[in-house]
Amino acid sequence: MVGTMPLARLIPCLDVARGRVVKGVRFRGLRAVGDPVEMGAAYSDAGADELVFLDIEATLEQRRSRIDLVARIADRLAIPFTVGGGVRGLADARDLLRAGADKISVNTAVLERPGLIGELAAEVGSQAVVVAIDAAGGKVVSRAGTRRTPWDAVEWAREAEERGAGEILLTSIDADGTRRGYDLALTRAVAGAVTIPVIASGGAGGARHVAEALGVAQAALLASILHENPDRLTSLRGELLALGVPVRHVA
Repeated sequence: MVGTMPLARLIPCLDVARGRVVKGVRFRGLRAVGDPVEMGAAYSDAGADELVFLDIEATLEQRRSRIDLVARIADRLAIPFTVGGGVRGLADARDLLRAGADKISVNTAVLERPGLIGELAAEVGSQAVVVAIDAAGGKVVSRAGTRRTPWDAVEWAREAEERGAGEILLTSIDADGTRRGYDLALTRAVAGAVTIPVIASGGAGGARHVAEALGVAQAALLASILHENPDRLTSLRGELLALGVPVRHVA
């Protein structure tokens, strides 16, 4: 029996600071664009395949993600929900899952202690462990893009998979917020180095950019292109179908 190709996923991302969804360019010049609870609900109602919530201040402020806010968003969703920011260990992951998260995204903590990936996978299952990789110039950076690491993005993705990650969320800081297209070379290199799904992030400006990313990755993270007009998700899905991209039909 011939298998069918998995449908590409469209995943809005809520980068949250001070309780508001924010957006910038290359992780700088952040400006508030909306309420995360209302925006999350709008994306769920519009047929997003999943939703990602990243508390981008949590690590820098040495605290965990806001559990109360995560719970309020989760209560409004009918789609899978990934939460990241400030996850330092198993207790943080358990609390987020109890609050309504379906997957846990980890970044800085696993760069500092890679063994945490395996611990999380053993606790919650690899399918619920997303390793987020922020890369600039092909090199991994941590702490919300403020600290360089010795890791090459491709090598770290491979290491993360070997340690039990179930998915890679790959953000190109060079492309982030520019709306000039995803970093296809970086995305292709990482996707070619692992067997787990890769979510491409950073740079979407239109349907053609998203289609290009979905030619090499299994999912596309979307932020700037949607936040000013959440209804854009519906028309974007239609444009992608017209371009021959296998995305889910939404009634």
